[in-house]
Amino acid sequence: MIEKQFKNLNEQIEIFKHKGMVIQDEKYAKQVLLRENYFFLNGYRHLFYKSKDEKKFIPGTTFEELYSLFLFDRSFRNVIFKYLLVIENNLKSITSYQLSKKYGYRERDYLRAKNFTHDVSRQRQVNDLLKKMKRQIRVNGSQHSATLHYVSNYGYIPLWILVKVLSFGIVSEMFSILKPEDQEEISKIYNVEVDDLLVYLPILANYRNLCAHEDILYENKTQKQIDDTIYHQLLDIPKENGEYIYGKQDLFALLIIMRQMLIAEDFKNMTIELENVIQTLNYNLTSIKIEKVLHRMGFPENWKELSGIERSVDNE
Repeated sequence: MIEKQFKNLNEQIEIFKHKGMVIQDEKYAKQVLLRENYFFLNGYRHLFYKSKDEKKFIPGTTFEELYSLFLFDRSFRNVIFKYLLVIENNLKSITSYQLSKKYGYRERDYLRAKNFTHDVSRQRQVNDLLKKMKRQIRVNGSQHSATLHYVSNYGYIPLWILVKVLSFGIVSEMFSILKPEDQEEISKIYNVEVDDLLVYLPILANYRNLCAHEDILYENKTQKQIDDTIYHQLLDIPKENGEYIYGKQDLFALLIIMRQMLIAEDFKNMTIELENVIQTLNYNLTSIKIEKVLHRMGFPENWKELSGIERSVDNE
């Protein structure tokens, strides 16, 4: 195995130039590389290559363009992350409300295996998840002001407080092992089928972690394909071999999920913020068109119309 060796800033600049990149201000480029990390910035190079096989930059590609795509992804990721946190909070609130109403507000009441699926094949998962939740109570019970208040004053932590210290992943897994009737009650609030929500929640949790760790977002693919929705149809997304080419396992699929999980006002605000980020990138591109970026993201030309589709047609 060939080892990757350290390259100083001058060597990093030379690698870019050797591949055909235009670097007019090397001092500025070095400052960016030192601050942002060559490895992270280089991860955005592929859109500017002549082809998959010819790993040379399209003539005229500038360092500023590459950095603009990097900054675009950061800004886009920050907007998505903000609204994923809204979805996370909503899910925790709705789930804790529904379960507390039915099973009680003390740990000894709501953390019982009998409150979850009776599917024999999933009992190990139920027990493992309950252990994770009880561990969170032990570990975080005295570290967060809300949980500490309940432990100190009441001797227990109700579920609507416990969810504050549970990860999106744990809450997502908890939904997957609820009794069918409880899954149905929660799904109705979102006007989404249970089977769809079972697919959506792990995807959302995964993107939440991706955004939190600042991984590349714009070309990321979802873990699973989502089913066709009314949105695919109303946006008249093109098909290839009978399958929609956008919104199935790409970043636009995430937007379709978020459209169903957010209230209309929040989604419209998110759309406006995302459009501003895209317009900024478009202004800074010279060697490639913005359409190339949108295609990599899985965004159809009319992607903004997603926010204008009324809820009355959802799941028809």
